[in-house]
Amino acid sequence: NMNQRIFWTADGVDMPPLDYEFIAHWLEEVAKNHDRMVGPMNYIFCDDKKILEVNIEFLNHDYFTDIITFDYSRRRLVSGDMYISLETVASNASGLGVDYMTELKRVIVHGLLHLCGINDKGEGEREIMEMHENEALLLFNRLSGQL
Repeated sequence: NMNQRIFWTADGVDMPPLDYEFIAHWLEEVAKNHDRMVGPMNYIFCDDKKILEVNIEFLNHDYFTDIITFDYSRRRLVSGDMYISLETVASNASGLGVDYMTELKRVIVHGLLHLCGINDKGEGEREIMEMHENEALLLFNRLSGQL
């Protein structure tokens, strides 16, 4: 049975080859670790053209980005729409010399962490966000038994 609180769609791109049920379980565990529960969360995979449109229309930001998170959370219930540009994820991964799927998982959990109240724009916040991302990726590996 598919998780009915986390939804995945693709807009102009193919769905990435992820085990979505497992990813949903992982995200729920990450939320739990932050004393949150997962409410409806929509992940929309798209291309650079689409994410640029979203960025300009809603945020007045005229640049490409890997993820845009719209936060509808209420207290401990995390909820939001996350647009992820697979093109930017791929170019960032190759730029950083990391595996594409690992970078994609990092971006997916980055959106959830934003909804949990972790920011990355202020002084020193980027490092804190990265620490939480790394923690979540370690949890992913533990849950999937890849110790």
